[in-house]
Amino acid sequence: MLINSFIYSSSVSKRKEGSIESQIFRLTNRITKLTYHFKKHNKDYSSQRGLWKILSRRKRLLTYLYNTNSLSYQDLIAQLGIRRLKKD
Repeated sequence: MLINSFIYSSSVSKRKEGSIESQIFRLTNRITKLTYHFKKHNKDYSSQRGLWKILSRRKRLLTYLYNTNSLSYQDLIAQLGIRRLKKD
């Protein structure tokens, strides 16, 4: 989680706050926080539903970024250390 905050602090000056990249970064931080939460509270089903919603929102934003700017998509995937989207 410290790695993500370092990446965010170094890239804030380059990107706007409401850009697709910053939205994906914030969603990724929330996902990591929730996964740590589930290690203690594995039967918290209402939070699991929230996690699924966050994951689907991030997936939609990643798909949009891939379709519009694939270079930025590749850089963001490498910085955040998340997997690529599945290609159908």
